[in-house]
Amino acid sequence: MRSMLDVGAGVGHWSNWYRTHRKRVRVLSTDVSEHACRRYGHERLDIATQRPRGVHDLVVCMSVLQYLDDRAASRAITNLADATRNVLYFEVPTRRDMSESVDSSETDAHIHVRTGDWYAGRLRKHFVQAGAGLWVRRGSDIVLYELERCR
Repeated sequence: MRSMLDVGAGVGHWSNWYRTHRKRVRVLSTDVSEHACRRYGHERLDIATQRPRGVHDLVVCMSVLQYLDDRAASRAITNLADATRNVLYFEVPTRRDMSESVDSSETDAHIHVRTGDWYAGRLRKHFVQAGAGLWVRRGSDIVLYELERCR
């Protein structure tokens, strides 16, 4: 792996791990928050309106798109796809998660809650779902065996 992009990096857990443990990997961390960028050294970027520079082997986008309305979230997925060479790790709480798994007293519940199908339908235009939050870019060099693909 040559490069990774951390979108909505916040305090930078993912990008910091790569900078510490995979020093040869080129890391770009971004956030929409001016404060987070200043404090943690990220590049300021709004994934809904801007395409990150470069194409990256791994793109990480955790707990970002739930803060965007439907139109902005759809644009963000297109921008994520454009920035992904091989694999996207994508995590976002869905309607089902909010009712079955998330303790709303411990989590920010002021979000746009969508179905898993809403996200999957848009992601499948660009990616093949490999499970565990991993989406492989269509046309990448990564080969998934039948049982590695979600059905």
